[in-house]
Amino acid sequence: MPDRGDPPPARTALVTGATGGIGSVLAVGLARAGLDVAVHGRDRDRLERVRADVAAAGVRCVAVTADVTDWDEVRAMVDEVGSALGPLDLLVNNAGRIESTEVPIWQADPAEWRAVVEADLIGPFHLVRAVVPGMVERGGGRVIDLNSGSGTRDMTVYSAYNAAKTGLFRIGGGLHAAGYGLGLRAVELAPGVVDTPMTRGMAVHAGRTDWTDPQDVVDLVLAVARGELDGLSGRYLRAGADDLDDLRRRSRDGVPGHGRTLGLLPWEAE
Repeated sequence: MPDRGDPPPARTALVTGATGGIGSVLAVGLARAGLDVAVHGRDRDRLERVRADVAAAGVRCVAVTADVTDWDEVRAMVDEVGSALGPLDLLVNNAGRIESTEVPIWQADPAEWRAVVEADLIGPFHLVRAVVPGMVERGGGRVIDLNSGSGTRDMTVYSAYNAAKTGLFRIGGGLHAAGYGLGLRAVELAPGVVDTPMTRGMAVHAGRTDWTDPQDVVDLVLAVARGELDGLSGRYLRAGADDLDDLRRRSRDGVPGHGRTLGLLPWEAE
């Protein structure tokens, strides 16, 4: 099958985990850029406040609830979004959670470990499974996974979160490998350390004063949505660390080899 080329700029987005933190900021940022936005969460009251903020930008917005770990709920939610806003051409997988305690893996609570992996890995899979077939049928679309550098390295704590984020790299990489010629573009985006209730509650960030500007995350997501970084599909981007103009150049000129992908280092690597 011939390469369909890059899809047009996104017009309709679904942002999961949008009741607060990074998700709500992204939803409002996309709306202010002119996209129609579906906001997802589990707290209906908080979600309704975000929906009002999004709608204030003058775009169409729908608020939807679902447990992302439940396939039937996710499928019904995506159908509801399609009925309200039409076809989705941008999926932002942001919903997730982290362990409540910082302990080594052999001390982790099995039930919590499973719940974190289900939310952070199974959830994004469900969204991809529900949304991407329609994108392929229509000629393409874009998926952004809110990922983390924690998924690229070994750590003494947060083993469930880190394992899920490593798996998320494989979801984005699989979308790119199987879907690029079909018009799909996928990136893994680390938001840095944004000042949110989740990060405030992590002992590792106690006393932190150097936070990532949420606007840096919004700017990167908008650049992906507009197709400015399609040449970086399958790669890992970092808000607050990457220069957006440099990313645009790399997208335009091409990236050799396997830079910014998750792989195995050779024996000789230092």
